[in-house]
Amino acid sequence: MLIIGIAGGTGCGKTTVVNQILNELPEGEVGVISQDSYYKDTTHLSYEERVKINFDHPRSIDFDLLTQHLQELKKGIPIHQPVYSFVKHNRTGDTILTHPRKVMIVEGILILTNPELRKLFDIKIFVHADTDERLIRRLKRDISERGRDLDEVLSRYQNTLKPMHDQFIEPMKEYADIIIPNNKYNTVAIDIVKTIINEKL
Repeated sequence: MLIIGIAGGTGCGKTTVVNQILNELPEGEVGVISQDSYYKDTTHLSYEERVKINFDHPRSIDFDLLTQHLQELKKGIPIHQPVYSFVKHNRTGDTILTHPRKVMIVEGILILTNPELRKLFDIKIFVHADTDERLIRRLKRDISERGRDLDEVLSRYQNTLKPMHDQFIEPMKEYADIIIPNNKYNTVAIDIVKTIINEKL
């Protein structure tokens, strides 16, 4: 099994890169795991307490479970991936049965911050995008998909997202095997990734 980690700041276009890779590979050979599914369970907290959690800090991620799940997939064992609700700021209690695939893609802003998880990645990719571009994408997504308002998104960006990005995410570029600039010219980088995957397959 080939495990690919795709990291980068919020709104950098990780999903776009994941989809470009998926589109080029045979259906059924690639699985995707999102770091967002592995936010820690916060059932013991009230909604008001959950809202105050810094979800952009590595502490908010259940890296132990994510690492364990990847190790099980490598052994050919299916896993039950948690389902997370951004509206409730908590796991829903549902899970998604995820089967091992020839290629597993793990994507998320903080996945390269954890040394144990990093060791499991055969290829580490960092998607880079301009700060303004990332903010605009984040605004559009959080307002349309996650029911947030403009002030809430901007306040969170200034007080949490940007400081966490500078402290934890941007420095992770040094661990990346490939840095993809996320603009319309990134086809060469995607082709390189596809070539590596096809060789391993």
